[in-house]
Amino acid sequence: MKNKKDLIKILFVLLYFVFVIVSFIMGFKPGKQIGLNFISFSIEMLKILPCAFVLIGLFEVWVKKEKVEKHLGKESGMLSYIWVILLAGTTVGGLYVAFPIAYSLFKKGAKLSVVFTYISASAICRIPMTIFEASFMGIKFSLIRLVVSIPLVILSSIWLGNYLEKRNYKVMEGK
Repeated sequence: MKNKKDLIKILFVLLYFVFVIVSFIMGFKPGKQIGLNFISFSIEMLKILPCAFVLIGLFEVWVKKEKVEKHLGKESGMLSYIWVILLAGTTVGGLYVAFPIAYSLFKKGAKLSVVFTYISASAICRIPMTIFEASFMGIKFSLIRLVVSIPLVILSSIWLGNYLEKRNYKVMEGK
C-alpha cells in the first residue's frame, strides 16, 4: 500500500513539471507564471534553509536539555511563554524554520503548550513582519493586533497542550 502512495506522489510531481514545461512551450501564461513562482520560491528557500538548519543543529548540540526543561518545561511558569514569544519574534524564515525548532524544543523537554505558543507566535509576532505591517497599517493597528493576538495564542496553546497531555499525546518519530 505504501509503494502505491509513493507512486501516486511521484506521478503528481511529474504531472506538475510536465504541465509547466508544456505551458512554456505553448505560451500558456498562467502555467508559465506558476513555473516562475516555483523557481523564485525555491531560490528563496535555498537562501534561508541551509543557514537555518545549521543554526538548528547548533541549538541541538549547544543548548542543554536541562536548560530547556528548566525554562520551558513542565515546572516552568508563565515566564516560559514570554521566552518563546521573544524567541519566535527573532526567528527568520517563517514557519519553515519554526517547525524544526519547535520539534527540537519539544525533544529537549519543553511542554506542549509552550511549543504551540512558539509555533503560533512565529506566525504572528516576527519583528520584521511587525515593522513591515506597522509601516503600512500604522503602529496603532500593529499594537492592537499584538495585544489581542498574544493572549489568545497563549490561552489557546495552554488549552490545546492540556487537552493533548490528558490524552497522552506522543510525537511520532520520523523515518
